[in-house]
Amino acid sequence: MNRSIISNKALGLIAVIAAVAVSATTALAQVEQPSQISIQGTALITKSSKDQIPSNDATKSGGLLVGYSYQFSRWFGAEANYGYTRNSQNFITLGGPSSLQADFHEVTGALVAHIPVNVRSVRPYVLGGGGALVFDPTEKFIVTGAERQTRGAFVYGGGADFDITKNFGVRAEYRGLVYKVPDFGLDRLSLDKFSHLAQPSVGFFVRF
Repeated sequence: MNRSIISNKALGLIAVIAAVAVSATTALAQVEQPSQISIQGTALITKSSKDQIPSNDATKSGGLLVGYSYQFSRWFGAEANYGYTRNSQNFITLGGPSSLQADFHEVTGALVAHIPVNVRSVRPYVLGGGGALVFDPTEKFIVTGAERQTRGAFVYGGGADFDITKNFGVRAEYRGLVYKVPDFGLDRLSLDKFSHLAQPSVGFFVRF
């Protein structure tokens, strides 16, 4: 009796695994062009932190965002991105104002949830993940002792791909990044506080 019950449970489990495997294979087969490369122009708007000393205010800037995504199924995929801009980080400390110009490198990875809609040639999605932001001081506005610094970041967002042809189209997207305000290794610039970066973008993509 017990063996029969165990056998039935085992067969049931095998059937479930087989069903999931078949469903996954079918879903994968539905994605004819799973790979996509995107190039976007971005605006970067950082939330200021002026309610304390030291304070921080980053200048607005424009940049470039390049990405590669792979769609595993109709619903899910993954994406990796690299972004670049240059802006100035302005601080007010007990000793007075300080400014650093820095190259800003954004390296992130995210899971992507695709949202099927009944609108032809429109493919909306949402994403969430993490990565690293690198702040690399330039030779302008030199602050003695300032060093290149990497901050971990949480990224979220969403957007839509608009197909123009089978292999080419336009992408519109919004990304938000949450990270700790950089201090470039200097105690006098340390806010010990998190900030938010809004990153709207638009560009084009190629599918293959």
